[in-house]
Amino acid sequence: MNEVFGIASFRSRQQVLKFEGALRRAGVHTSIITTPRDVSLGCGLSIRFELEDYDRVLGVYNALRPSNLIGFYRITREGGRHVSTLPL
Repeated sequence: MNEVFGIASFRSRQQVLKFEGALRRAGVHTSIITTPRDVSLGCGLSIRFELEDYDRVLGVYNALRPSNLIGFYRITREGGRHVSTLPL
């Protein structure tokens, strides 16, 4: 089974929680996950979201401009195993 989704990665756990809350208030379905090894910087947590919600995620980001963002990434998994990480 293939899985493709987006993540927002931050350097601070506090920023992860703050941005995740803002996304939920904006109606974006999210979850907090362990950051993939390919994104080696940061606090170890990222916000997972569906790629079809990327425009809304970006809109919330542009409205809030949270500090410590590392970046937005597209994650691909096959059979539960990490395959690739690409910048969005």
